[in-house]
Amino acid sequence: MSDHHTHIQSSLNTIAPRQVNEQQSDSLLLDVRTPAEFEEVHVQGAINHPLTDLNSEYVRNLMAGKRTCVLICRSGGRARQAAEKLAASGLPNLQIMFGGMQAWESEGLQVIRGRKTISLERQVRIAAGSLVFIGSVLGYLVSPAWIALSAFVGAGLVFAGVTDTCGMAMVLARMPWNTRKPAIEPGCCSPS
Repeated sequence: MSDHHTHIQSSLNTIAPRQVNEQQSDSLLLDVRTPAEFEEVHVQGAINHPLTDLNSEYVRNLMAGKRTCVLICRSGGRARQAAEKLAASGLPNLQIMFGGMQAWESEGLQVIRGRKTISLERQVRIAAGSLVFIGSVLGYLVSPAWIALSAFVGAGLVFAGVTDTCGMAMVLARMPWNTRKPAIEPGCCSPS
């Protein structure tokens, strides 16, 4: 690992959801989940800018007048990836909300709710499980060569676990059902 990369990782700070809630007016709350996940539930005042489309200049412009940029995702992994990318581009004062939206909700903090969706993490499990099952069935019924599909998916899951980077999640995040823009209209979403 390079010294630059080590410096970036060590300079990334986490912040507890309650602290984020207390300093919202000073911070840009940047939610890096898919638009569909954002539409389902998000922190009031957060701006959705998916990790797949992350643009440091756009974020720099959004940060104008703000002390920090708090990155939010479901549990913290995508926010960390976004923070590393933004820090590498020279963006200062980045914080990762510890535990993501799961922690925010478990703290009982106010959220905006919209249309229900399946989280990206669940979509990966469904897709990976389906591919392993299909590879196994076709390997048994058609040709043993199909078992390679199951092995490939298994190797991909191991790689994702070791590196905390999931190629399948990156592909699924770009699917039409995940990239649709939120249909949030005034009055349709109730804080809970």
